[in-house]
Amino acid sequence: MLFSLHSLLPLLATPALVLAASIPRSDSSSSSTTVWATPHDSYSSSVGVLGCKVNTNRVAYWPDSVDCNNICVSLQYQDRQVYLLRVDQSQGAHDISYDAWNYLYTGYSATQKAFAGGPVAMTTQNVDMSNCASLIHTKGSKLPLSAANSMNFLASCLEQENSWVGSNYVLYNILDSICTLGQDQTCTLDWPNANQPSCPGTLGVPDVLKTDPVWNIQYPSGDKVLAGAPPTVPTGVPVPAPAPTPAADADDENGARSLTCSDSLLWISILSLISIFYIL
Repeated sequence: MLFSLHSLLPLLATPALVLAASIPRSDSSSSSTTVWATPHDSYSSSVGVLGCKVNTNRVAYWPDSVDCNNICVSLQYQDRQVYLLRVDQSQGAHDISYDAWNYLYTGYSATQKAFAGGPVAMTTQNVDMSNCASLIHTKGSKLPLSAANSMNFLASCLEQENSWVGSNYVLYNILDSICTLGQDQTCTLDWPNANQPSCPGTLGVPDVLKTDPVWNIQYPSGDKVLAGAPPTVPTGVPVPAPAPTPAADADDENGARSLTCSDSLLWISILSLISIFYIL
């Protein structure tokens, strides 16, 4: 959930709105509700849906756990509407991909005209998965799951008779949802005879994967950034001085240090004077 302080001032001035922001209310339609949508700029999936195989700019992060059937939602604001994949769970907010939030609120993609803001009342409802087919980039628009890390979710869906996920999934030997580790190869599952997928390569080997990048749209700049890449330092921001090495820290902590060249010369001079006085 990302927003700036100035965007919250109207809400702070109106306590009733703050209360409404935390409680979804029923809309005129029994199947739709009003939620306060907030922008989210880093793709993730608690059930292992692979970001390199879906449109990460159209994802919903709802407070409810991910469902085996209702993972396609419609979200509308004024005359604009988008379909979103609900493949992750939030900590309580109704987060959506920053680009989707920016488009619904302003009519522009965040890469074209980025806008910073906070919760906005929007209307949502579960819709048929056919509406989200174009958001899934696999053959037959099957849900792409991590073979190593999605089995708990998948097993729960396979145990539900005729669930959408149980009938429409494909497993890949990729370990993480932002596709940085593993091998881009499909795996098979002989369910219910086996609960571990079989892959052409070894399942779960953490090979570095660079062929399937996942890109996030950064809030509030609208810049495209590689998911999992270290953060960049903006121009003009002072760079902190490097911390002391562990060895130096250990020496300081123990009160020990090595003699420098100047220290050695000083001690040689003192010893020479002592020798002269001793001879005399």
